Amino acid sequence: MDDIVKAALAKWPHVPHCFGWLGLDARGDWYMRDDRVQAAGPFPQSKGSRLQHDKLIAFIHRNYQPDEAGRWYFQNGPQRVYVDLEDTPLVWRLQPDGRVLAHTGQAPQQEAACLVDEAGHLYLATELGLGRVHSADMALAADWIEAGRWSPEPADHAGLPARWGFERHPR
Repeated sequence: MDDIVKAALAKWPHVPHCFGWLGLDARGDWYMRDDRVQAAGPFPQSKGSRLQHDKLIAFIHRNYQPDEAGRWYFQNGPQRVYVDLEDTPLVWRLQPDGRVLAHTGQAPQQEAACLVDEAGHLYLATELGLGRVHSADMALAADWIEAGRWSPEPADHAGLPARWGFERHPR
């Protein structure tokens, strides 16, 4: 967490939490969801405006984490902005050199499980949390599976939040 965020938390410890205003899609893109967008429907059916400002996105990434109930949020100064998830709290990007990186840029220390759901989506569970492998990286993922790096286990998409301890739509 950024030092400026820690200072704001200390100065204003009782700022109400924010729900419904930020969404993360299955490709790792962030969406701002104002009142009009929220009224039009839930995320991801009504996504909102895709964030494109690199420094804002980097700030969100540095201050993105789960609470004790598995609700992922972005600590924006003294306010927690809870995130609506299209799928999982993390999106994994596979690197040609064999590394796995979260959409936030973090690298896990170990991969605990590889899963595939009924729609063919591939997931990795790590100490950072559960994440879906980015759709653009599936060819590399297939190579890694064929090489024996991963052995995907079947998973029920609807059961992922309960099994891996996160909420898709915190309130």
